[in-house]
Amino acid sequence: MRIIPAIDIIDGKCVRLSKGDYNTKIIYNENPLEVAKSFEAHGIEYLHLVDLDGAKSSQIVNYKILEQIATQTKLKIDFGGGLKSDADLKIAFESGANQITGGSIAVKNRAIFEKWIAEYGADKIILGADANNEKVAVSGWLEESDEYLLPFIENYQAKGIQYVICTDIAKDGMLEGPSFDLYAKILAEAKGIKLIASGGISTFDELPKLAELGCEGTIIGKAIYEGRISLKQLENYIIGK
Repeated sequence: MRIIPAIDIIDGKCVRLSKGDYNTKIIYNENPLEVAKSFEAHGIEYLHLVDLDGAKSSQIVNYKILEQIATQTKLKIDFGGGLKSDADLKIAFESGANQITGGSIAVKNRAIFEKWIAEYGADKIILGADANNEKVAVSGWLEESDEYLLPFIENYQAKGIQYVICTDIAKDGMLEGPSFDLYAKILAEAKGIKLIASGGISTFDELPKLAELGCEGTIIGKAIYEGRISLKQLENYIIGK
């Protein structure tokens, strides 16, 4: 299972929120590049970079930070937040993203998201399926859509989507453990999907459980920043100690 630390950006700084609420913002580091380099120094190869300013705005905002991290580390970056047009997508890939994650756009503008899958290929486009009570949430989680999570994922799987990041918003940033039952349900229904678990991861012991379930990757945020999971533990996990 791939270990994918998260860096969330507001005003150019590395922050975390709880349940996606912008009022709960905690700044963990003024320098996201420094954080990315510390991940890389511990054998981590992947990074989930989220433009929270972009998620609330009508376009990509923090692409310069993406460019900095992409040019000064070897991390393979998936980038999300505020990707709403072909121009945004072009900027993200030109700034060094390996993959992009589309969440709100996949709900609000299916035609453009399906076009991206067809144009760039399923290995480049990740479906962001963030849910509250199994309903898909959009716009930096400020809105709940009418879409139910499982049909939403299966519909896009039929269009070629392979990778899905699923965050249970109720768990996000709460350090109370991930949604094992929800992930088991998704993996049972959407056969063959590469599911990346996100939200709520609080202890190292949860990682083998997610791997056992069949998750392809897991995104870890606050647990790293709060010292619940050390980078050394992750390094040992990656090298199979």
